[in-house]
Parts: sequence; C-alpha cells; structure tokens
Amino acid sequence: MCGIVGYTGPREAYPVILKGLKRLEYRGYDSAGVALLNSGLKVYKKKGKVADLEESLIGKDVHANIGIGHTRWATHGEPNDRNAHPHLSASGRLSMIHNGIIENYALIKKELLSKGYAFKSDTDTEVLLNFIDEIQQHNDCSLEEAVRVALKRVVGAYCILLIDKEDPHTIIAARKGSPLVIGIGKGEHFLASDATPIIEYTKEVVYVNDYELAIVRPDELILKNLGNEKITPYITKLDMDLAAIEKGGYEHFMLKEIFEQPKTIYDCLRGRLDVANGTITMAGVENYMEQLKNAPRIIIIACGTSWHAGLVAEYVIEDLCRIPVEVEYASEFRYRNPVVNKGDVIIAISQSGETADTLVAIEKAKEQGAIIFGVVNAVGSSIARASHAGAYTHSGPEIGVASTKAFTGQLAVLNMIALKIAKVKGTISDERYHNLLAELEAVPEKVEAILENADAVKAIAEKYKDSSDALFLGRGYNFPVALEGALKLKEISYIHAEGYPAAEMKHGPIALVTETLPVVFVATKDSYHEKVVSNMQEIKARRGKVISIITEGDNISPTLSDDVFVVPPADEVIAPMLSVIPLQLLSYYAGTAKGYNVDMPRNLAKSVTVE
Repeated sequence: MCGIVGYTGPREAYPVILKGLKRLEYRGYDSAGVALLNSGLKVYKKKGKVADLEESLIGKDVHANIGIGHTRWATHGEPNDRNAHPHLSASGRLSMIHNGIIENYALIKKELLSKGYAFKSDTDTEVLLNFIDEIQQHNDCSLEEAVRVALKRVVGAYCILLIDKEDPHTIIAARKGSPLVIGIGKGEHFLASDATPIIEYTKEVVYVNDYELAIVRPDELILKNLGNEKITPYITKLDMDLAAIEKGGYEHFMLKEIFEQPKTIYDCLRGRLDVANGTITMAGVENYMEQLKNAPRIIIIACGTSWHAGLVAEYVIEDLCRIPVEVEYASEFRYRNPVVNKGDVIIAISQSGETADTLVAIEKAKEQGAIIFGVVNAVGSSIARASHAGAYTHSGPEIGVASTKAFTGQLAVLNMIALKIAKVKGTISDERYHNLLAELEAVPEKVEAILENADAVKAIAEKYKDSSDALFLGRGYNFPVALEGALKLKEISYIHAEGYPAAEMKHGPIALVTETLPVVFVATKDSYHEKVVSNMQEIKARRGKVISIITEGDNISPTLSDDVFVVPPADEVIAPMLSVIPLQLLSYYAGTAKGYNVDMPRNLAKSVTVE
C-alpha cells in the first residue's frame, strides 16, 4: 500500500524519484505525485498511474536536487488529483507525503478549522501537515521540532517525508508502523518504502524503527527518537540485485515469480537441508528449541496467502510434532481478548514483514509473555525485527501483488521447522524423517517438471475463463491449497471463487453445482484420496465440470474429470508445495486471457500497512 521515494544529493531528483515510483507500483495505488524543491517548491500530482503523471510533466520545469514522490492507495478521500500526494501546507512552505492512517485526524482537523485553516483535500495527511505547519509557525521552532511535537499527539500509523522551501537540502522523515529505508550514497541519500527503488544506487541502507525521526541531508544522516536523543544508525548491506526486481523477459512479474520457484525453493533449502547427514540447520529454531519443543500450544497468525500457509503448517506440526496448533487471522486476533499464556509460541507469517495487522498482533502477544517466531521474506522488515527469532524464506523480492513464490517459500520453511522439532522431540521415526528430508530436497526438480507442462494449464484456463463462479475442493493437507487456489483466481481473474473442505460440499456448496460450474479438486494421492474420488462422483452426478489436480499414475480420477493436470508423486506432507503450482498458473492464465493486468489487480495492494 502506498509507496514513498525521496532523494537529496547532487543528482537530478526527478528521474530518481520517477524511476523509484515505478519500482513501487507493485504495492498497489490509484494516484501519484512529486514535490520538487529548487528556486521554489513545486508540487505535481495526478490520478491514475505513474505513466500518467510522467506524461503530464512533459515540458514542465522538473529540475531539482531534492524531492519526494508518492503513489497513493486511497483511504481518506476518493482517488482524484486533489487527494493525491504530496500535499502543500496552507502557508505554502511545506510539502509532505504519508503512508498510513492518522486515526485522530478529525479531532486535529476540528482544532485547525477553529483557527481559520481551510483544506483542499479530504485526507488525514493534509490535516497532519497543517498541524505541523501550525506548530512551527506559532512556536518559532525548527521543522524537526514541529514534527516531533505533532507526532506525540498523533494516534495511528505513519511514515512521513517533509521538505521545507526554506531549507533546500533537508528531508525530515519519521515512522511508526509503516516501513522506511534510507539508502546511503556518496554525498547523497535515498529514502523509500522498501529497498527496490534504492538497489541500483547503493547497497548500504538503514532501516528506520518505530518512533524514530531522520534528518537527511546529502552528506549527513541524523537519527533521533521522539525524545530528541540521538541514535547511532545501524547500516545494513542489501542482499539483492537489480535483476531480481526486473521482468527478465517475462510478460508479467507474476509469471516470472511462478517460474522462479524451482530456484527460490532451492535457495530456501540451501545451507539448511542436508539429506546426506540427516540434518536441518536453522539458527533461529536451534536458539529457541527448548521453548518450541515444550510449547503447550503454537498459535500461527497471518493474513491472506500467508494464512493459508499457516493452515498447511497446522496439519504438519500437529502430525509430526504432536503440539496443538491454532491458526488465527491477525486482523481478528488483534481485536479479540485472546488467551495467550506464558510459554505459548506465536509464529507470525508475512511476505513483506510489514503486514500491519500481523505486526500489532505479535506486539500484543509479546506483552502477554509469548515467544514470537517470524517467518518473513523481506530482510530487515518490521516483523523480523520485532520477533524473538525467526527464519527468512529467501524467496527474493516478490513484485506481483498475488503471492506465489513467497507461499512455497513459507511452506518450505515451515516444513523444515516442523521436521527439526519432531526430530528433537522424538515424535517422528528415523525412517519417516529421512524420507521427508529427501522428499523436500526433491521439490525444486518436481516443480520444474510441473512448469514444463504449463501450456496444459493455459488450455484449461482458456476453457473456463468466462465462468462467473468456481469451487475449489480439497481434504487434509490439500484443503488449504484449495483455499489458496480460490483466492488466487478471484484476485487475478475476478471470477468469484470459494474454497471448501471437500466433505463440506454436501453442507451447502453443492447447491451451486450446475452444468457450467467448474469445480477444481486438489486430488493428489494421499490418505483421503478415496474420499475425494467419492466427492468427484457427487459432482459428476449433477453434471458439474470437474477439473482435477492429480498425482502421476492415478487412473481413477481422469475417468471422473473433464480436465486433469498431473503432478509428480510426493508425500502428503510435501504435496501442497506441488499441487499449488498449477493453481497459480490457472489464475494467471485466466487473468491474462481476460486482458487484465495480473501484476496489479484492482483494489489490491502488495504490502498491507493499514488495517
């Protein structure tokens, strides 16, 4: 959600900011804008895409060595030019961009209205900006001090960047609950929501923490807390290259990321999984093994696709480790009064590591004495830093809004965690342990084999692309995969889709079955397979269209199916990492067949940093 870019240094700021905004388009947005400071403070903004902004600026004076830029995902106020960022203060002296939500903006706005302020937009951002301006004007203080005072009154989440036309070299930035990374160059600094706009200029970055304020000049970076105490910036080296955030010849990032999975799963396993010696090396797990193996309960919290990965992990951990597991939507967990006991382990799963609901939920659980274990993709992210321990998925930047390679990376990590705990606890036989290690090692090669037959999925997608509804069914380990398949299809093709446990079909969804309804069965060979075949027969008896994801060698399911896609055999614990691949392809090809921009589906954002 929302993207921010800032630059101060000797370069022309506008090209840096524009390219940075394009790098952040994957986050989801509906308007874009820039503020540039040269002889004066110029603000340009436009509803629509960054390309629309770029076109509107042809022939305009965009020369400047300092500036800020923004892509907005509408929260307060509809998407239009006047609600787009950056905003100008009433005095015309300040310009600001903002990610997040100011919850008490109405109260502050009422105060400002009583003092004669007028507002040009419907946004909470303009309220905060004028509040800062009011403090600075009436207290004769620096912009830095005005920001500090204002933020002590603010309730909500924010990442803000401000420039002052009286100070043509300085960007003031602050964050709480919304990410900010600062890139360090030679006599220049880059600011952004994440590292993607920065990587081509520098690999040295500072991740700003909550309640920190940054004073950024070309040759100086000062970090302070809101109490005005200086903090020594911790410089991190980015482990990312430019090729990772470019399409590399693929038509869409989503397709690229689906096809990257043999490599990204291998990268996740590499250095951790050693089949020859029968070991899994994960420092985060090892350092907290006593707490993990003796946990009275594990609570997994996540949102969206990560929640589905958590559901798979529930089956795996309870099966292999014999530890009770609950899987919670972070957005619900944070507002309940959950029973969290000392010794409980919270596993927080998030691709971005910035998911607002998940972040708040783990902070709440932490206060109640739980151990927090983070499973995230983005290195240096807020959840990674808020956790006691954790494991990165090492899937690389995921640009497509619909998560694909991050999901399989999460499953790889969660499987390794479960196997490691089970081995130490003695709840798994040596034979099964070694078999599952070998199965896990074989996943990248098997995914490669699935992707070689992607055209078969493309043909199925073409056949059903005009369906208004779809039903996805699975049992056991494949039930969460059915949920994930339904989510992907609705996200990318806008076909209404629902996922259900196959046995629950008779308790309602079977009423939807008609001669035109596609019903997708995740029907790989497992302990539930005969039951799933019975469910297929029930659909065929009602003339529904059956699409089956089946295991190689299954001769029964094809006789009950209108269309089949075959995946290599795998243990049921590992099978979700394979059976999800054709469902990712199905959604991709259905979306592209309908002419949609699958990388940026409507109304969606990649990193959900507001609730």
